[in-house]
Amino acid sequence: MLKTRKPVPDTKLPLVGGGSWSVKENAPENLTMMVVYRGLHCPLCKGYLGELAQKRQEFASRGVDVVCVSTDDEERAARAVQDWGLEGLKMAYGMSIDQAREWGLYISTSRGKTSLGIEEPALFAEPGIFLIKPDSTLYAAFIQSTPFARPHFDDLLKAIDFITSNDYPARGEA
Repeated sequence: MLKTRKPVPDTKLPLVGGGSWSVKENAPENLTMMVVYRGLHCPLCKGYLGELAQKRQEFASRGVDVVCVSTDDEERAARAVQDWGLEGLKMAYGMSIDQAREWGLYISTSRGKTSLGIEEPALFAEPGIFLIKPDSTLYAAFIQSTPFARPHFDDLLKAIDFITSNDYPARGEA
């Protein structure tokens, strides 16, 4: 189980379009927000990441570096970027199931095709959002066992404003 105020797993993943993203090499002004999504097959992820794409500048203006991560391979991740109109988001792919488990994510098995007509992978990670401090320690985690009831981005923006304005410490460390 991840603990706040403790280092997160040292994760490095390739990015759609080239390059890579690394927890340790990332240097946000205030926080990194790692948004784990289920993959190309997920209709709820399509809408959720679409909303995030519209708000990416609001996060950037608060010193928050946003990266979206999935267990999808490069082809599926690139297709999500193209089909869902996510060109402005940093999209990492290829998180292994073992890495997902290190982050405390729930893992699901395929149930066939989704309403998007796309086959689910044999195994994939369920959603999670992680707020990570510049020193690579966990500030907060929001982990779901289903694709439903994810944090609203407006709520996260308000929380980030409060956190940064009040130097509010990470909680849940005991």
